[in-house]
Amino acid sequence: MLVGLIQTRTPATHAAALAHVLPLVRDAAAQGARFILTPEGTNILQKDREALLPQLTLLADDPVVKGLRAAARELGVWIDVGSALVKREDGKAANRQVLIRPDGTIAATYDKLHMFDVDLPTGETARESETYEPGDRAVVADTPWARLGLTICYDLRFAALYRALALAGAQVFTIPAAFTRPTGEAHWEVLMRARAIETGSYVLAAAQGGFHEDRRGTWGRSLVVGPWGEVVAKLDHDEPGVLLADLDPAASAKARAAIPALANARAFTGP
Repeated sequence: MLVGLIQTRTPATHAAALAHVLPLVRDAAAQGARFILTPEGTNILQKDREALLPQLTLLADDPVVKGLRAAARELGVWIDVGSALVKREDGKAANRQVLIRPDGTIAATYDKLHMFDVDLPTGETARESETYEPGDRAVVADTPWARLGLTICYDLRFAALYRALALAGAQVFTIPAAFTRPTGEAHWEVLMRARAIETGSYVLAAAQGGFHEDRRGTWGRSLVVGPWGEVVAKLDHDEPGVLLADLDPAASAKARAAIPALANARAFTGP
């Protein structure tokens, strides 16, 4: 299972975002990737709510998602849009992952559960809940190679979600992200490796990287972690690019058999 992770620096309009990501997707497919994951906010990045919200559309109308669905059909590959910022039917906004089959149809969607509402030691603050409505369900999805557990960015810090996904049969976690630079430098790789080790699963973490039009800074360093916690592949920079990795779905079963933490967990009372 050759996977391609796309690292982007998504612009602040849909048209520019599609022009930015499509060549990278084509590059990954040309190198043999059959499953391609893009980062959080693939379709648009704009932290100014007043500038962002009027641009959002329903998922079916989003021009970047439509463009990537057409690319999946043309290239004959699975494309996982790590997240698209879209309007819900009720008019609220959602941070939504979209898994696309090679025929261009949508196999699954997942709305980000955990909102990034933080006050960092650097003075940087974020209130994702002021813009987006959180999801309320965990999602697994089947591909010909493996069962996926769909998650997004800040979800990474909630280990119980990954345990639940693994117990539901997920062997591979998608964790597309737009990580801040302070938290990325401190926590990015160690948390990705922890989620893999705890559950005996692969982790695919496609990232935004660098300094964007809206003046946010993101960490980059996209990576793939194996079920034993080893870093299989990674980018060591913030620049847009493609990261390829070969996955062996049987490795997850091997890791879980060696250390059956999922099976050995016990219910307890207290404290």
